[in-house]
Amino acid sequence: MNKPEILAPAGNLEKLKTAINFGADAVYLGGGKLNLRAFADNFTDEELKEGIQFAHERGKKVYVTLNVFPHNEDLNGLEEYLVKLYNLNVDAIIVSDPGIIMTAREIVPDLELHLSTQANNVNWKSAIFWYKAGVKRIVLAREMSLDEIKEIRSKLPEDCDIEAFVHGSMCMSYSGRCLLSNYMTGRDSNRGECAQPCRYKYYLMEEKRPNQYFQVQEDEKGTYILNSKDLCMIEHIPELVEAGINSFKIEGRMKSAYYVAAVVKSYREALDSYFDNAEAYVFKKQWMDNLLKTSHRDYYTGFYFGDKHSQIYENSSYIRDYDIVGIVRSYDENLKEAVIEQRNKIFNGDTVEVLRPKADNFEIKLQNIKDDTGNSIESTPVAQMLYKATVDIELKENDMLIKSKGK
Repeated sequence: MNKPEILAPAGNLEKLKTAINFGADAVYLGGGKLNLRAFADNFTDEELKEGIQFAHERGKKVYVTLNVFPHNEDLNGLEEYLVKLYNLNVDAIIVSDPGIIMTAREIVPDLELHLSTQANNVNWKSAIFWYKAGVKRIVLAREMSLDEIKEIRSKLPEDCDIEAFVHGSMCMSYSGRCLLSNYMTGRDSNRGECAQPCRYKYYLMEEKRPNQYFQVQEDEKGTYILNSKDLCMIEHIPELVEAGINSFKIEGRMKSAYYVAAVVKSYREALDSYFDNAEAYVFKKQWMDNLLKTSHRDYYTGFYFGDKHSQIYENSSYIRDYDIVGIVRSYDENLKEAVIEQRNKIFNGDTVEVLRPKADNFEIKLQNIKDDTGNSIESTPVAQMLYKATVDIELKENDMLIKSKGK
């Protein structure tokens, strides 16, 4: 049984490096054109070059999204962009439109193609169609059950991979194909500009259909009838592996570096633990604890087990119990002093939690805080400022410091 890949989102260069440092086997990201996260930082050519080099030096892969449904004007410059990505040595592009697939096969025939979940592949016949068209990997539609995935795996050639989302936001549409944003705001969700109207507050009224009741749970403030829970399959690693999924995909190119670190860490540890000894595998509470600390909506298991209760009616807010407050840049063992890059304000004497790729989380106290000129300070109010703090426990470069909002 081949070990599945952990595939993480990389909304920018920092998140790419975070994902790889915390255990991702591959990352996916958007370049300058044709990706479905138009409002993410995305990557310049220089950043993409640096990110690919960083990944490849560590034996990891980089996939670039070209997964929009392009209109005619979106095709301008497509050939040149494909050649640029090929010359940058990207490992694959993620595509959904047949026109882009055809062009890629003509212009860069050696560039690996992954079929985006936007293509809504829900059966093995369609998967074979795309495979014969030159697609190496099928990113399955999110509406599929584990039983359906197992059947698709059994029908596909061994060299055709299947990828499935295992964690992150879901939307009330068919694998992301939605027109609410187009109608309500003029922003095309299928061209990367979704305004997320499924998260808006709605009232449901139909005055001309007597005796047809639409159950809506609401209070005087309204209800969020289209607002989906977040997918979380951390408790079902064995089932995912046994279904034959080759790549476990994490959603979240718009999420924080902390989200990327914590989610990748949990899935990395869970998957490694299963492959170390499948018969003795036991789910560890700490993996879920890490996921509950990140920004998220209520979790559920999507369509994998035929779940029906996917909506959150009360609000559309994220649960945010912890924030990232700093990244360790260096540690002087003799002075017991850490150099930290600020991510959120902290105060002298604060207790924070340390998140690192390979260790259980632990708490430290930041004392004797000083600015970069050596002056004592009571807080760190300036974004991304470098400061020093006395810490009794040895820290490592790129350790991530997080803090409960309740402390």
